[in-house]
This record gives sequence, C-alpha cells and structure tokens, in this order.
Amino acid sequence: MKVALFIPCYIDQFYPQVGIATLQLLEKLGCDVSFPLEQTCCGQPMANSGFASLSKGCDANFVENFSGFDYIVAPSGSCVLHVKEHLQDAAHPEKAANIRKNVYELTEFLTDVLKIEKLQARFPFKVGIHNSCHGQRGLGLSSMTETMTPTFSKPEQLLNMVTDIRLSKPKRNDECCGFGGTFCVFEEAVSVKMGKDRVAEHDDNEVDYITGGDTSCLMHLEGILKRQGSKIKTIHIAEILNSSL
Repeated sequence: MKVALFIPCYIDQFYPQVGIATLQLLEKLGCDVSFPLEQTCCGQPMANSGFASLSKGCDANFVENFSGFDYIVAPSGSCVLHVKEHLQDAAHPEKAANIRKNVYELTEFLTDVLKIEKLQARFPFKVGIHNSCHGQRGLGLSSMTETMTPTFSKPEQLLNMVTDIRLSKPKRNDECCGFGGTFCVFEEAVSVKMGKDRVAEHDDNEVDYITGGDTSCLMHLEGILKRQGSKIKTIHIAEILNSSL
C-alpha cells in the first residue's frame, strides 16, 4: 500500500511534531509512506476568502505531487475536506478526480481503510475531545446531535484503544471552537468568545489535555489557554495514538 503523507502548511511551520507522529504511526501500522517534497498549500485559505481562482497553481502542484499513490493521508480534516470538494486541474482532470476519491483524514483512514482494532499506545492522562466542524460535518467523522441519529465517533473509537487514557467530553460535544480559518481574523471577538466557551467546559471537566484532529482548532484553543494561564495543554490525536508514555 503506497501512501502519500500530506502535511498542511500550519503543521509544517508551527507543529512539525504532528507530522512526525503521523508518519511514525502510519509506518508502525505497515504503510509504505512517502512525503512528496514539493508539496505546498492546498489552496484552502484563498478559496475560503473568496479568491478560489488564485488557488489554481496550488491545485496543479497538488496533483503533480500526489498522483500515483494508493492513498493520500493528512492529519487535518479541514484541508482534506477542501481537497475532496474543490481540487481541480484542467490539464489532468482524471488525476485530480482520483486524488479527490483517495484523500483521507488520518482517523478515517485508520478506521475505514486500515480498519485498526488494536493500538500499541499508552497515554496516562485525562483528555478532553474536541470535534472539529470540517471533520464532523464535512467528512462525517462523528455523529451530530442535531440529526438525532445513533452516536458514533471515529476519533473516539481509536482513542479508546489507548492504554490508561481517560476520555472526557464537554456538554456541548459538537459545538464549534470559533477558529474557522479567516473567521478568527475578521470576527475576532466572536471567535474568541466561542473559544472561551469551549475551554470553559473542558476546564470544568478538569482535563490534562484537549485533543482533536485539526491542529488549526487546537492552535486557537491553545492561544486562549495560554492567555488564561491554564495548565491544560493541547495535543493532536496523532501524537496520542503514536504515544508510548
């Protein structure tokens, strides 16, 4: 199984340990992983700001770098959703279509493709789960309370395989943290208030860490936690699933 590792910009620049943990985890699980060195931004920031036409170069570069693999895996629900829904390349439409079909967020790849049932991981801490909007509502990684359907969570399913971990959920389990990409810039006050509400519920649960599948959301929450002087830390789910503490 040839797997290409897609690492989003903000992980590459600010949280490289998340990319390293993802690589190590996939290799532990038997994947033949490659990291295309010429990969760049998927184009989501431009598209979300109303400048989708400016992301054509990103699309062409993405297709050039990630064609020919069985699967493309990334530790980011938002970037994966963008590629699934928006990747286009007029010069290579079939390659773009194949990538859209075979790009996966990490936890859905582990549960749906590799069908993992056991992990050799240990993380002896109390951990609060944050469901990111793109992963939950876009990729269907977990159920939504408003749909009144049976509950499920692919990230939680994997975390339950980790030895000694104690999982905690906020009361409003599927509420947005307020990051929203450029939303946190253009609507700063609303974004911060939403983030503070999320943090408050995890704080009430006395967690040691907050985890999730999108580093962007965790970065937003981390900033609020640090400004509040909180002892709670954020950690990407890949780091927990790869942990052997």
